[in-house]
Amino acid sequence: MVAQRKTGSNGDFPAVFNRIAENIERVIQGKGPQIRLALTCLLAEGHLLIEDVPGVGKTLLAKTIARSIGSDWRRIQFTPDLLPTDVTGATIFNQETREFEFRPGAVFANIVLGDEINRASPKTQSALLEAME
Repeated sequence: MVAQRKTGSNGDFPAVFNRIAENIERVIQGKGPQIRLALTCLLAEGHLLIEDVPGVGKTLLAKTIARSIGSDWRRIQFTPDLLPTDVTGATIFNQETREFEFRPGAVFANIVLGDEINRASPKTQSALLEAME
């Protein structure tokens, strides 16, 4: 069986991509090439590493991309005391219902911004990398 695409879906891609990029450029000005690279990475279902000095708009870029495509996003501030369960989530016993329930961690979002990953413990970094696979 051959999968069929919706008619016209390929022709609309460049226009949609450009509209999203232009929407982001209204918020973050002067970073057109970087915005397009970030969007390309997102469409390729990849991960993006942005290294830069404080105050250049890394967090704003993640937030604006998420809002432009209608998805949720989370920011994780990595610190030495951050636990792996803070990243991935944990199963907690609910005393009212007498059942275990899963509380999702910060990686349960469409776009996740990890700030200063190098400050986290190796176990917490490992939990993040496992979720990224």
